[in-house]
Amino acid sequence: MNLQELIVCRDLLDEETFTGAADDFETAARLIERAERFGLRGNLYRAYLIYLLAHEPNLISTTIELHGGVIGASLREIFRRDVEILLPAFRGEVMNWLPLLNYYAPTVANSDEALAALINRLENLTTADEIADAFIEHWRRYGYGDIAAYRAFRWDSASKNIVGIRHFETIRLDDLIGYAHQKELLTGNTTAFMDGKPANNVLLVGARGTGKSSGVKALVNEYYAQGLRLVQITKPQLKTLPDLMETLRRFMSKRFIIFLDDLSFEESEADYKHLKSAIEGGVESRPENVLIYATSNRRHLIRETWRDRSEEHDELYRDDSTNETISLSDRFGLIIHYYAPSQAEYLEIIRSMLKRRGVELDAEQLRIEGLRWEMSHSGRNGRTAQQFVNYYLGQR
Repeated sequence: MNLQELIVCRDLLDEETFTGAADDFETAARLIERAERFGLRGNLYRAYLIYLLAHEPNLISTTIELHGGVIGASLREIFRRDVEILLPAFRGEVMNWLPLLNYYAPTVANSDEALAALINRLENLTTADEIADAFIEHWRRYGYGDIAAYRAFRWDSASKNIVGIRHFETIRLDDLIGYAHQKELLTGNTTAFMDGKPANNVLLVGARGTGKSSGVKALVNEYYAQGLRLVQITKPQLKTLPDLMETLRRFMSKRFIIFLDDLSFEESEADYKHLKSAIEGGVESRPENVLIYATSNRRHLIRETWRDRSEEHDELYRDDSTNETISLSDRFGLIIHYYAPSQAEYLEIIRSMLKRRGVELDAEQLRIEGLRWEMSHSGRNGRTAQQFVNYYLGQR
């Protein structure tokens, strides 16, 4: 392979593995180290080539992200030419040294769902056109680098970058018991967002432990393959929301939920004004690939007191003060209420959780033990039910 003729994939020349600068044994050592680090298997020369092209940014992958999946015919043809040069590697005809030909069991399996899907798709493709189109479709669907590898991110306001969360919860919507109407509203809005239709920013409000945060996390697991990602931001970082919005504009082929968990403000805090501006009313428009989902135990987000509504309030225009406290929650187009479950609903949550673990309790025993647990804890909610199930299973 004459790699010096590469154009789009020219960064491969920075890897000694592909330039021939190292001897066979040094190359083998490098590839085995990569296999153990990334969970690669099979022909390691081929597997590592696919990994680099999928993860490292190049002109094709960054163009696809920047322009919402669109790529020009000329650029596609140049990439196809690069793939033509790399065909011997894709066909497994390079570096057929026995330990690298079938490295079938790395210590840690690859957990990158997007990469695994790409490797499987490429398994039976042999032409440059087929392989080029497989990579282009992969970048359109999953993105490249961390955007492809991770479902959720945290915002690093210092570096103005998003950082992948390696151990993100694997919860799915089917794992959330009850609250069918709330899930329907949440998924309906998110589906519209994913389909490019008008959708609202969402405020999930209500009793603690009712699954508000879990519902948002489950959405990302459900829609990951369709391009949904989550970015968590903290209250002190609200002033950097414009920077985050600008960062997410670079990935227009993906959809992002900016997630604010357990959000509330005291009267003395002014950070909520940054959020108001970001949602609606700022000079710079919110990117079309971004929505804001927030959870809170407070309906109006900003703490109010009876004094605020008293006729003795010393502010001249009392209604202006009241409107200010509710104006933030009004910016969320969809407000979903979560209520504490009834006793019957609480016991049904416990019963369903136990049944999924292969345990079925007599109805009376379930009622007695479940209610006893509730009385010694913080009331009826999904979190209390999960804690009881953990305790019961742990004592068996």
